[in-house]
Amino acid sequence: MSDTARFRLVIAGLGFLTFLLFLLSLTVGPAAVAFGDSLRALLSDKGDTIALVMQEIRLPRALLGLMIGATLGLSGAALQGWLRNPLAEPALLGVSASASLGAVLAIYTGFSALFPLGLPLAALAGAVAAVLVVQAMVGLSGGALTVILAGIAVSSLASALTALALNLSPNPFAALEIMFWMLGSLSDRSMTHVWLAGPFMVAGWVMLASLGRALDALTLGGDAAASMGVDMRRVQFLAVFGTAASVGAATAVAGVIGFVGLVVPHMLRPLVGARPARLLPASALGGACVLLAADTLVRIIAPERDLKLGVLTALVGAPFFLWLVYKTRRQML
Repeated sequence: MSDTARFRLVIAGLGFLTFLLFLLSLTVGPAAVAFGDSLRALLSDKGDTIALVMQEIRLPRALLGLMIGATLGLSGAALQGWLRNPLAEPALLGVSASASLGAVLAIYTGFSALFPLGLPLAALAGAVAAVLVVQAMVGLSGGALTVILAGIAVSSLASALTALALNLSPNPFAALEIMFWMLGSLSDRSMTHVWLAGPFMVAGWVMLASLGRALDALTLGGDAAASMGVDMRRVQFLAVFGTAASVGAATAVAGVIGFVGLVVPHMLRPLVGARPARLLPASALGGACVLLAADTLVRIIAPERDLKLGVLTALVGAPFFLWLVYKTRRQML
């Protein structure tokens, strides 16, 4: 089988798996509703209890799982291709930590209680501020290494300020709410969250998806890519702002969900070959599959304990990250 035929087969398989997991996410929940009744209620205009559950609770949750998983997988593949670093992931730019800081400040100051969308908007503002600071530190002449260092600095500062807010919180309930939000979850989300995050995610997807040809050229090295006509400043702008827009919006509505952007590209790279352009759509579909499956599992494993989605992805992703570091170290010896 040729590489092109295998790539098309992988994309078709991932697309079909994403569709099945989306249906599963729609039909699994505490409300015992049969599979066929769930889907019929989704399209119903009767306004009864089942229709409200499907249209107001399960549909936005499944849509956010699909969109956020695709965002994390796509941005992870793009950053690993741009930085040519297998350990790169969206959190490297400090976007997730800064979005968390924005949300924490909204909870800490009571802004989230006064305005229903105060928390996601504050998180989104934190993500935008982070990428502006990173871009200001990098400037026009900075390279990938400068971006990584600036992202680590911003992430460390945001994490420190978040810890300070937790430490000084006079209200233990606010501190508990902050801690739970930072663990990441898709429960109690509505279509308002979908409409709020959707435009930013789509804008980020368009920017990251346009990097395919440049990332293929970068596999030959930065100088070779530049000699082939690749504008390195444009690549940096699209990678940084595409990640910030999509991951910032994802963090704003779901909290911090780690390791998906790191793990998924590594799982799919052997299937699609060495071309980063092919890894982008595969990782987007793979990320959607992983997050839809994880969100369905948290509802099955411990429905009465509200197991957080970020906890489950970390439990799976952290051992994989350790294995990846061990494998990289062996290759360097």
